[in-house]
Amino acid sequence: MSVGNNSAPHLSSSCVNFGLIRDEARRELVHLLDKCHGSKALVWDQELTEQFGLVAEYSLLKEREVDRMFPLRTPRLPKSSVQHIIFVTRPVISLMDVIASNIRKEEEGDGFGRKEFHIFFVPWKSFLCRQKLEDLGVYGALTNIEDYRLDLIALDSDVLSMENHLSFYDNNISEDGTSLYLAAKAITRIQKQYGQIPMIYGKGKSCKAICSLLQKMWSEQGDVTGDEHPQIDRLLIIDRTADLITPLVTQLTYEGLIDEAYGISNTSASFPPEKFQTTSKSEDLMTEKKKIVLTSKDDLFTILRNCNFNAVGPTLKKQAKSISEKYEERHTAKTVGEMKQFVSHLPQMQQAKASLAVHTNIAELIKEFTDEDDFMESLSTQQEFLNGIGTDKVNPYIEDCLFRKRPIVQVLRLICLQCQTNNGLKPKVLEYYKHEIVQTYGYKHLITLNKLEKCGLMRGTGTSWNYNTVRKSLRLVVDDINEKEPQDIAYVHSGYAPLSIRLAEILSHPGWRSIDEVLRIIPGPTISGLQQFKPKKKWQGSINSEGSSPNTVTLVFFVGGVTYAEVSALRFLSAKNDGHEYLTATTNFVNGNTLIQSMVEPD
Repeated sequence: MSVGNNSAPHLSSSCVNFGLIRDEARRELVHLLDKCHGSKALVWDQELTEQFGLVAEYSLLKEREVDRMFPLRTPRLPKSSVQHIIFVTRPVISLMDVIASNIRKEEEGDGFGRKEFHIFFVPWKSFLCRQKLEDLGVYGALTNIEDYRLDLIALDSDVLSMENHLSFYDNNISEDGTSLYLAAKAITRIQKQYGQIPMIYGKGKSCKAICSLLQKMWSEQGDVTGDEHPQIDRLLIIDRTADLITPLVTQLTYEGLIDEAYGISNTSASFPPEKFQTTSKSEDLMTEKKKIVLTSKDDLFTILRNCNFNAVGPTLKKQAKSISEKYEERHTAKTVGEMKQFVSHLPQMQQAKASLAVHTNIAELIKEFTDEDDFMESLSTQQEFLNGIGTDKVNPYIEDCLFRKRPIVQVLRLICLQCQTNNGLKPKVLEYYKHEIVQTYGYKHLITLNKLEKCGLMRGTGTSWNYNTVRKSLRLVVDDINEKEPQDIAYVHSGYAPLSIRLAEILSHPGWRSIDEVLRIIPGPTISGLQQFKPKKKWQGSINSEGSSPNTVTLVFFVGGVTYAEVSALRFLSAKNDGHEYLTATTNFVNGNTLIQSMVEPD
């Protein structure tokens, strides 16, 4: 049976075919399922269901005799007559209790015959989890305990993600090196698929550790000579701690604003259902949120996703006019041939019309979000900080937010941005903010503040970081930006160029040697060209079936998260056609809210 990429052609449309990563994950899943002969029920850790949906559709599972699927929860599983029950789970200790409870209840008997139990750990088995299962007395009941190394998912033709949402926290708060090991494993998987990457660059605290792990992992492979014609020319590793400003700034691209307002998870976002009603009958009204997939499968979204939001309205109008003109062609069709041609285009036209309606609704929702007073005030405050205005004193808008007890994440996001743009806060300002946070939101947030300080988001003065020097040297703030026809990556934040992407741009031209002094100011070690091997001269021609490109292809790997605005900025650089193309790989996606929320002590 073929498990190829036939259902996801959009993944193979870039200079490197990321569909191959998906194909490999599908083959590995099929291999594991085939170890359990007979009918099967999959019991899902609910954190993994959406990720698996990006790898294997239900029809593939059905072909492997998967008859039932249940969420992993207590007290017991629904009754079924399957021969195998397979628990698909992350290596999380608390979930072992749930699995043990399910197994014990099943073994009590339900009249459907004896079942075999298996666990697929994603992305790897854990000794502690195995120990827990032994302590709970169910380890002996398990026939197979397997790793399913879903450590890399192709989200789109130019984006790979590990979907490891704890990466930043583990690396900077827990000081757990597991996420770095997993990142190195993911990069090694990329190299095994597309050839060893000749040159490595990096900026930030984790880069050296990852490079060391990469070299060790590669040397443990059978063939360590490297591919003579690698499809990726350079690897640029960016640790999130080298650029903490960018995720704190509000994203102003279409996709970025969807993420800011509604959150994007595994390529999907959920919206209020009332905007998408197609009927006025009360019995047909939708009650569940409208879930919409946001990938390059949707031609209109491909156009809109990287636009500054101010360019979205005109783009939608242009698309509406184009669709209207195509429908008008039915009146001008005179011959049978012309009518046949019109009819053959009808399905695509209807699909385009439906997509236009969806994105018009989403744009209206985003417009409501951006028109709110708090959004505009927050944006104005951010712009002041980015321009170095009023960063050294208590900010009036932040004070107002504290007085009105606005959500703590919103307040901390602005304080952290002020801190980054002022090279740390003066002692009096820092103490004032801390005191007000604790008084307003509770003493438990002393722990929150401690975490923010530990990872460098909030701190006092006295580090080598100098925002104003970096801002001027790398032209991070660009005046008179053209949002509708951009000429610079700064359009993604309406005037602020993401530091991380400016580094990627300068690496391509004129090179990092031109900014040696600035690189010393940016936090963390710098890796300026670690040569793994010398490839033969690159084949000069058009993109071939293996994905080889005549351009210099740079894979930018973000450790600790990337924003959708940063991905849009990389796509903007690729579209310049100046001989350089960029691909994104990341531990996960992040924005200012999710980054701060991960630090907030829960109730």
